[in-house]
Amino acid sequence: MIEQDESARRQRKKIALVAHDNKKRDLLEWSKYNRDLLVEHELCATGTTGKLLEQELGFEVVKLQSGPLGGDQQIGAKIADGDIDLLIFFWDPLEPQPHDPDVKALLRIAVVWNIPVACNRASADFIVSSPLMSEGYQRFLPSYEEHEQRLKGEYVD
Repeated sequence: MIEQDESARRQRKKIALVAHDNKKRDLLEWSKYNRDLLVEHELCATGTTGKLLEQELGFEVVKLQSGPLGGDQQIGAKIADGDIDLLIFFWDPLEPQPHDPDVKALLRIAVVWNIPVACNRASADFIVSSPLMSEGYQRFLPSYEEHEQRLKGEYVD
């Protein structure tokens, strides 16, 4: 069974922005180009990325911990709580990260809770240029009732 998500109906989106070190410049350039759109939404970001975005854009960005210090997990928790509508994560596929398990967990939780994810400029451009950015969107959430029952030992095959 699939449920409808009431929080995703909002027009003012809650957007999480994350970038690995080698991708911060790309995210800053992309964000500056899209400033007029982004200012209409609530932004949060991991540590240094948030500080750089705030300086570049000239408006408040909620700054969480640095990714390796738990920022990726903080964003994941916000996604699970329904507090993030969109994840823009410019990650570096060519550079190993000491917190790769956290990165994988963040991407996984975004898929689990069915939120859009942009991993590069092209996908970010497609998402933010969608008419759904300026109107409500009825996001559907899979029901994990069977999974939860199995964990409790209540599931009978």
